[in-house]
Amino acid sequence: MIINRLIAKNWRNFQHIDVPLRERQFIVGPNASGKSNLLDIFRFLRDIAKAEGGGLQKAISDRGGVSKIRCLSAEQDPEVAIEIHIADTPDVPATWRYSVGFRQADRGHCQTHLTYERVWRGDELLLDRPDAADNEDPDRLTQTALEQIAANAKFREIGGFLRNVTYLHLVPQLIRFADVIQGRVIEDDPFGQAFIQRVASVHPSTRRARLKRIEHTLKIAVPQLEKLEFIRDKIGLPHLRARYSHWHPTEEGHCEDQFSDGILRLIGLLWSLLESNSIVLLEEPELSLNMGIVSKLAPSISRLQRSRKSQVLVSTQSDTLLIEPGIDGREVLLLTPTKIGTLVEVSSNTDDIRTLLENGFTVGEVVLPQTHPKHIGGLVPPE
Repeated sequence: MIINRLIAKNWRNFQHIDVPLRERQFIVGPNASGKSNLLDIFRFLRDIAKAEGGGLQKAISDRGGVSKIRCLSAEQDPEVAIEIHIADTPDVPATWRYSVGFRQADRGHCQTHLTYERVWRGDELLLDRPDAADNEDPDRLTQTALEQIAANAKFREIGGFLRNVTYLHLVPQLIRFADVIQGRVIEDDPFGQAFIQRVASVHPSTRRARLKRIEHTLKIAVPQLEKLEFIRDKIGLPHLRARYSHWHPTEEGHCEDQFSDGILRLIGLLWSLLESNSIVLLEEPELSLNMGIVSKLAPSISRLQRSRKSQVLVSTQSDTLLIEPGIDGREVLLLTPTKIGTLVEVSSNTDDIRTLLENGFTVGEVVLPQTHPKHIGGLVPPE
């Protein structure tokens, strides 16, 4: 399943969003236009779907409260709302629709209250809140039905799908200096601090299969790499270890604390794609990678995404990543900041862009220039 349509109101940078989504979706825009905030909608839905250690109140609290989430351009409208359409493919009617609206409670209350929550299966409305029970007990509106096992029996499939959303923006230094840092791992480990433990937790046969596929890619990216393997040291701690063909046979290999930033990020990226059968969120995966590797990321993402039947959303500022001719203009969302919030549109819906794409230009050549600051020359200080 994939989310083939996203609708949102008053979410962070965005006063309004209503866009179709593909199995592979790239998100481009200027700095501070809201690329990360757009991806965070899917993390938010994951968080409210958690029956344990999550839910609506925690998801909002983790983001600083409704005041930090609500769009500054919302004016007098206090409601934040999200709606998703879930289907097997992009161009078919939705199997499921889930929508939720919420707002800060009246003065004196710190909790957030639902303004509505609705679920459709096809054209059948399964849930429409507030209902009679909510009206009798308004405190029920501090929780979504999505997070309640007793309330979501008819649409539990939606919750299972959203709880599997994967986000990993691996920070190599957190792995390389793990022994020194020894800090608290953030919930869901978005920055890969416990990535090696994540690899260790997988069943050995699954782990071997994934690392073999990653090794195959690494051998292309790093021609002298000969082997990537999972090991445990003398005291039982897990490690990834790489060997290189030009080394002496007696050398054991390098563990993850000696890997380059690019290798660590590439391993984390590929692992995420092989791990999820739901939605994978990738934030600027081109960071630290050689341009030759970046140029092959788009087809690699497509191939791995199809094998897992997952959906991949990628924020990027790299024209090299988007130079691949197979990228459809419908696969690129263009974010444009305005005085009333950031606009989100499918890039090929713009006549000029569509014409250039139809004449053989790539999205990297056509769409990325639309995100450049108009007065970029001003970055150079005067003499």
